[in-house]
Amino acid sequence: MNLFRFANPEYLYLLLAVPLLILIFVINRIRQNRAVEQYGDKKVVLRLLPDLSSARPVVKLIFAILALVFLSLMLARPQFGSKIEDVKRKGIEVIVALDVSNSMLAEDIQPSRLERAKQAVSRLVENLTDDKIGLIVFAGDAYIQIPVTADYVSAKMFLSTINPSAVPKQGTAIGSAISLAMRSFSQGQDKSRAVIVITDGENHEDDPVAAATEAAKQGIVVHTVGIGSPDGVPISLTVNGKREFLKDHEGNTVITKLNEKILQETAIAGNGKYVRATSASLGLEQILSEIRKMSKQEIEGKIFTEYNDQFQFFAGLALIFLIAEFLVMEKKNRRLSGLKIFKFRV
Repeated sequence: MNLFRFANPEYLYLLLAVPLLILIFVINRIRQNRAVEQYGDKKVVLRLLPDLSSARPVVKLIFAILALVFLSLMLARPQFGSKIEDVKRKGIEVIVALDVSNSMLAEDIQPSRLERAKQAVSRLVENLTDDKIGLIVFAGDAYIQIPVTADYVSAKMFLSTINPSAVPKQGTAIGSAISLAMRSFSQGQDKSRAVIVITDGENHEDDPVAAATEAAKQGIVVHTVGIGSPDGVPISLTVNGKREFLKDHEGNTVITKLNEKILQETAIAGNGKYVRATSASLGLEQILSEIRKMSKQEIEGKIFTEYNDQFQFFAGLALIFLIAEFLVMEKKNRRLSGLKIFKFRV
């Protein structure tokens, strides 16, 4: 089993320049065509410019784009995990149940409830040492996103990809998330297990208090984090490049409110702690402090300890296409006019 990752994924943003290059090329081509048409019939003018090629600039553009793509991939440093080690630690198993319903897109917590929660969970992972972490995402249903693992690098990588599309059915099934977490801990672990539910508390599907009560019977502590405003805010969405508010079937703007009562009751039933998130802090530090008070146990896991860089392949391809772009002239070479490599018209 190999794990693929980018060591410097921020360089992938360079790929955003690709559509910009294409747009600039199209605009320039339109301007050139208009300039030619000003001198008369286009076909006649082109006959007077035998060295002008319509295909070569397109080929140069393709080579330039390919060079940029492979250069971006090279700078992002693609890596494969090549060595797995078995580790034994004394720690605690923690499963984060993260609400990814549409209401988590509300922006009363900046930049949004969901993005702020992901940032806080990422920092939580950074503060773990000898513990295991798992991640469950839920809306109308609950799904395991990351099984409990000691590989924090992998956990953070998968965390960054989470969005509302991760769960096809909308809603908020907090009880289902807690029940799934109960079944997702390592087998044979009878203590030192905790669930952290991060949600706005708008539960529409089941009974989270009953699920937390059952978890407590099994020695699992359930903490809750309430994120959002009790006063209610609209849910902002981007549709076809335009910002608009989510509406119900009758055309009314949907207002999402934090339901603290159900989250407080769930935490009490689960022998845990309830924390209300703010823009300054999600409150996971307080919950982590409570978790660290739990008795630790020996847990086993597998982690990737070595990663092999694979950027050399992409560097070679980038160099090849850069050289190719340089060698292809925009105008025809009369000495090579017999070769019809760029015969097609654009």
